[in-house]
Formats: sequence, structure tokens, C-alpha cells
Amino acid sequence: MSWEESTREKMLHLKLPTDPRWVDIAEMQLEDILVDHAYCEQKAASSCISLILRFNDLDEIVDTLTPIVAEEWGHFERVLEQLRKRGMKFGPPRKDEYVIKLAEFVKKGGSRMQQLTEQLLLNALIEARSCERFKLLSKNIADEELQKFYYELMISEAGHYVTFIELARKYQDADKVNRRWQEWLEYEAAVLRQLGVRGDRMH
Repeated sequence: MSWEESTREKMLHLKLPTDPRWVDIAEMQLEDILVDHAYCEQKAASSCISLILRFNDLDEIVDTLTPIVAEEWGHFERVLEQLRKRGMKFGPPRKDEYVIKLAEFVKKGGSRMQQLTEQLLLNALIEARSCERFKLLSKNIADEELQKFYYELMISEAGHYVTFIELARKYQDADKVNRRWQEWLEYEAAVLRQLGVRGDRMH
């Protein structure tokens, strides 16, 4: 059985697991990975804030996402701490080709709830891929402190992924959400194949 086949069912239903070469390359470019990760956490918090402001009339959206904002910002601070402890610099943001490509798949128009669903599924997918990559880092890099750090974040991101999916199913027909989720998963796998292996990016 190939590494793809043996891993697929373990990775939050992602259709294409990360190429195992990514961890080795990422470990050699640890400063780049940590800087990119910090920006990922900042953008995750900003995305939730945007949803709260846009759908402020939906109490469950506001009440559920508000603590996630705090948690993602806490992750941002923790990544900065890891950079500082290693004498590394928090550099400028890099173009996030992965998220840019995913955003192109968001359906425009439709009802307000359909727009909400699209954003929730986009967020869920990013969290799922982050969770998968945090797991790879926690199991394979030599730095024991970062192993523990990424294990803790893996658990957190898995919870966020589930939360976004459940919220989507609350505000839109569950069968429709499930069908659209499968489309997102197929598209994300194609994006990953297109981008190839890059060790200087979290995604």
C-alpha cells in the first residue's frame, strides 16, 4: 500500500496527504516555517473576526467564533515566542498561494447563508490541512520542544475544523453541506498537486 493510501483515512478526510518530503525540507527551513506559521495564525484570527462582523446577527456564530479568535491570537503569540527563543526574526508576510487558490473556489452570490457556508468550509479546510501538517511536525522534527508545541496545536486545529463544519451544517442543509465539502476536498487536493512541495510555507 502506498503512503498516500495508508495515510488518507487518518487525515481528516483530506484527499491527498502531504508529501512526506515536506517535513524534511521544512525542518531545514525552520525560521521560514515559523514566520509563515505566525502569519497563518494571525490570518485565522482575522478570518473569524470578519465572520463575526459580517454575521453579527447570528448569535451562535458570534458566540462560537469569539473564543476561537482569542485562541488563534494566542497561537500567534506562542509562535512568536518560539521564534524569539531561537534568535530568529519575525519577517514580512509571504504570498500565500495556497489560500489564494482556495479562495478562488468560493462560490459567489447565492443566499446569505450560502455565502456563510462557503466561508465556513474554506476555514474548515485550512484548519484540516494545518492539523495534518502540525501532526507531521510533531512526529518527525528533532526539536523536542517543537514536537510538543505542534502536538498541542494539532489538537486545537482539529477542534476548530470540527466546529466550522458543524456551524455550516447548522445554517445550511446538512446534505448540501456534505456534498459541497466533498467538492472542496477534491479541489484542495488538486491545488496541492499543482503547488508541489514547498518547505518554506506551512501550506
